[in-house]
Amino acid sequence: MRILAALLLLVACASAAPRQPNIIVILVDDMGFSDIGCYGGEIPTPHLDALARDGVAFTQFYNTGRCCPTRASLLTGLYSHQTGIGWMTADQGAPGYRGHLNDQCVTMAEVLGAAGYFTAMTGKWHVGFEHGVTPWNRGFQRSLNMPAGGLHFSDQGGAKAKAGVYLNGQEISKQDPRLQPPWYGCDLWTRQGVAFLDEARATGKPFFLYLAHAAPHFPCMAPEATIAKYRGKYLKGWDQLREERHQRQIALGLVDPEWPLTPRPSEIPAWDSLSADQQRRYDDMMAIYAAMIDEIDQSVGRLVAALKERKVLDDTLILFLSDNGGNAESGIAGKYEGTHPGGPDSNVFIGQCWAHLSNTPFRKYKHYNHEGGIATPLIAHWPARIANATPEIDWQRNPAHLIDLMPTVADAAQAEYPTKHAGKAILPMEGQSLLPLMTEKNIQPERTLYWEHEGNAAIRVGDWKLVRQGRTGAWELHNLQQDRTEQRDLAAQMPEKTAALSTQWKVWAQRVHALPYPESKKRGKGKKGKAKSAKN
Repeated sequence: MRILAALLLLVACASAAPRQPNIIVILVDDMGFSDIGCYGGEIPTPHLDALARDGVAFTQFYNTGRCCPTRASLLTGLYSHQTGIGWMTADQGAPGYRGHLNDQCVTMAEVLGAAGYFTAMTGKWHVGFEHGVTPWNRGFQRSLNMPAGGLHFSDQGGAKAKAGVYLNGQEISKQDPRLQPPWYGCDLWTRQGVAFLDEARATGKPFFLYLAHAAPHFPCMAPEATIAKYRGKYLKGWDQLREERHQRQIALGLVDPEWPLTPRPSEIPAWDSLSADQQRRYDDMMAIYAAMIDEIDQSVGRLVAALKERKVLDDTLILFLSDNGGNAESGIAGKYEGTHPGGPDSNVFIGQCWAHLSNTPFRKYKHYNHEGGIATPLIAHWPARIANATPEIDWQRNPAHLIDLMPTVADAAQAEYPTKHAGKAILPMEGQSLLPLMTEKNIQPERTLYWEHEGNAAIRVGDWKLVRQGRTGAWELHNLQQDRTEQRDLAAQMPEKTAALSTQWKVWAQRVHALPYPESKKRGKGKKGKAKSAKN
């Protein structure tokens, strides 16, 4: 009887233990804060909007302002300099700038794999592939990846004409029959992700999928039928469209109407000052970009439909975010090259004028640590744990950061974050789990968040943010509760707070190896040759 009682107790305990959820992290590339419908955009994104309405959406979630550092921080729960990727993937010779994930960090895949998960990724890697740091040697059991980004079509020309992709560690052609060409990237990464999920389900394990889109990063290109939906819709111009986005953000409850909308920078021309030909050119550029956002949303719809069909949506935590703010690279004119702009042989950058729209209502762009560079949507959807019974979006207004995603998924998965891995000591996580904010709507106590990229720098303590443009720029001090669009610099009025925060930032920068800066910025590709393929 005692043995029977013990067995019954074990069964009862096992049945009471919470089930490990499936986890999907969707990262998009170069999408601005206001580009999707639920964050104020005019581009229809019904599938993302539905995830936001049924889950929780963050108003103050932050990235690093650039693609490689964001990926490093997201995957590890550390500030990017601690992982070795303080800039991009060139080795600049300093500990925080080696250009690849180091052995002092672990990835989500390594942590979740040790907790019994089937781990997979599709899309853009870009955390040191050329140095031999690959998905398959950093915990991903299945992968279909690009070493970096910029690949959208199976028949893409230009710089990606000879590019291949890697399927489970083996380089294959973009035209490989297993990829079902012709393909567009948003479709491919999602379709292969679902195939990996089916493999996971066959093993009986929970799955972790890291789905890293290359869209809407330049070269901007999309299927012609999708682009055609948007041609002519941007002839209103960036001035009017930005006002309209801002009014929608206020109506949604996303931004405070007391925050002034940042004015159009003096270098950006007024839309009405352009000729008709110039307006048509800019309209087509933005139509191509809008089509990429549309394609992302369609792919999210297909992914959610696949989860529903397999009856696993309720037990799946989905996180959706962008790696940095809208991209102003190529300046005022942008780029509009090719016989058929938006097609696989073209070269289109939307430039600064449209990036100013993408980041409504904020200042600056990708690269910078002002809000326009580092603010991203974050949508969390998990029907089994996150409940929103109203038709309105449930906004979570607590400040949060990429460093919080590793603690969040480890918390959800009941996974142990290691102190050692492969015989090496591992740095402790810098962030904290967001599950209490998502599921219990708690308010977390005030804490400090930090940024550094290319000499741009920031520190946020509660509602106070100190931000600097460039290594030699003057520090600006802003109260984000009153002025999140960073229009009123209080540094001269509050020199003691400015000095204290700048000192605090420097202590952090030295601790995480953001300082000292490398002696020179080497923009090379790192070690020559390709990453070693996985063994068969």
